[in-house]
Amino acid sequence: MTQLPYRAVIVDLDRTLLRTDKSISGYARQVLCEWEARGSRLYAATARPERAIGEYRRIIPFRSVVTLNGARIITPAGVAENPVSPDSAAFLLEQLCRIEGAVISVETGNGIYANTDIPDWQPKVMEDVRILPESEKIYKILASHPSMKTDVLTIEAPEDVYSTVAEQTLIQYMSRNATKWNGIRLALQEDRISAEQAICFGDDNDDIEPIRMCGCGVAVSNALEEVKRIADAVADSNDSDGVAKYLAGLLQYEKRCPAEKGIEAMKK
Repeated sequence: MTQLPYRAVIVDLDRTLLRTDKSISGYARQVLCEWEARGSRLYAATARPERAIGEYRRIIPFRSVVTLNGARIITPAGVAENPVSPDSAAFLLEQLCRIEGAVISVETGNGIYANTDIPDWQPKVMEDVRILPESEKIYKILASHPSMKTDVLTIEAPEDVYSTVAEQTLIQYMSRNATKWNGIRLALQEDRISAEQAICFGDDNDDIEPIRMCGCGVAVSNALEEVKRIADAVADSNDSDGVAKYLAGLLQYEKRCPAEKGIEAMKK
């Protein structure tokens, strides 16, 4: 049996492992499960909350999951959290609520709230989301606008908060400690796996740091151009099972030293 070139496989979900219709193909499941059966650890790193990935965890044996961009990390050892402080959350929501027409949602310890209905997310709709920091643990604040670009939603952020744009339409505000890479690093450390021994797949801004930091970083072909530019390799698109195809190809490789790994990946 061939030696696996990486001890950990890290995958983003939406627009990376998942097809556009949010499904995982039988082929992708088979390949990932083969890696797990041969001894590799599987991790998911996603912007989704834990409640929105249960279906995928039932069919893919993810050992650890980084959710809400790193605001909540679930590993065999337990749960680690990086919420936004109440004062910072209140400061952000006060500003966002002044923007007419802004769609504001808030991920909390008790689910998602929003100032209007968002059918795909099914939030608890409330008239004034500004009161949430008084009683809820805030993991993430999200904002979009039906007719304006995301730059109108760029507000003043406290020092302990950063923002990132998802799918070019949604601004996310999170604690500076809540990043995918911080969550991935924690999961790897618990399993005593170095970053060099991990391969990471992604498509969006939040995936840039882990793609850079892991031993091999792969962008799917539908990824943002800036993600593809920094990746070691570009796989096929999410709708063409790019992650699975790339991993299936690696199963054919004999073990290579780290110096050879990057050259081979770029040739694919």
